[in-house]
Amino acid sequence: MGTPEFAVESLRRLVEEGYNVVGVVTMPDKPAGRGHQVQYSAVKEYALAVGLRLLQPEKLKDEAFLDELRSLQADLQIVVAFRMLPEVVWAMPPMGTFNLHAALLPQYRGAAPINWAIINGEKETGATTFFLKHDIDTGDMILQERIGIGDEENVGSVYDRLMVMGAGLVIRTVELILQGNVHAVPQPELPAEKLRPAPKIFKETCEIDFRKTAREVHNFVRGLSPYPAAWCQLRLPNCEPQVAKIYAVRPIEQEHHSAFGEVIIEDRKRLRIAVQDGFVEVLELQLPGKKRMTAQALLNGIQL
Repeated sequence: MGTPEFAVESLRRLVEEGYNVVGVVTMPDKPAGRGHQVQYSAVKEYALAVGLRLLQPEKLKDEAFLDELRSLQADLQIVVAFRMLPEVVWAMPPMGTFNLHAALLPQYRGAAPINWAIINGEKETGATTFFLKHDIDTGDMILQERIGIGDEENVGSVYDRLMVMGAGLVIRTVELILQGNVHAVPQPELPAEKLRPAPKIFKETCEIDFRKTAREVHNFVRGLSPYPAAWCQLRLPNCEPQVAKIYAVRPIEQEHHSAFGEVIIEDRKRLRIAVQDGFVEVLELQLPGKKRMTAQALLNGIQL
């Protein structure tokens, strides 16, 4: 059960390594883009390409879907990047249902764990497999693996590495379950104030707060790059304010007397924005109706 590209790698490994995948559950098709053309999920595209049986329920408690799911007679269900399941679904197979979560549980429970780990400046992250239960992302852990996060890495590169590493974790978890050697353990109990949540990210979540430090803004930008992308109201000289997507910045800690968010342009080459303890130099950005570009390319194309 899964929807985005992140889930495809695990499904592909299961298929290519000879496991009997009796069915795939993914989200219903939905219109996308300016033409509102129907777009298949990445999981559906792969499932169709290799001839797997496909289920796309609107509601997970729908009796017709539940009957079809039962008819598959699956011994084990695997969830990767899918929505929350009702008990009637996750309790169905005799070997249970496990989930691959792209974080080091119990930290970063929620829909966007990779983004929030980078936004919060973590030096490492990882993935965890665990058996599902009632509360989201709280079930007993089966396996966990860690990877480091580079100081300049963005969510795109960490996502790609976790996708591959997580698929391997799925295979190892399946083998333990099939062999009867799985020893799932409860997640460590931490006080609420020490837990880092990973809630779903919305457009308003992505607005840059230039009252923060240069390092915090840098982490925020790379935690949302390349998608969905951090944004700000960019006020360039002799130009109307425009909403700009910011894909990469360089933090500069330096005393200044500029207002937070003030744009400083140097020699038509460098675009800095004032923050709490210095500046962030914008390296890559995108204006409405334009392609992604370097800050220098933008400055060369406007009249200052």
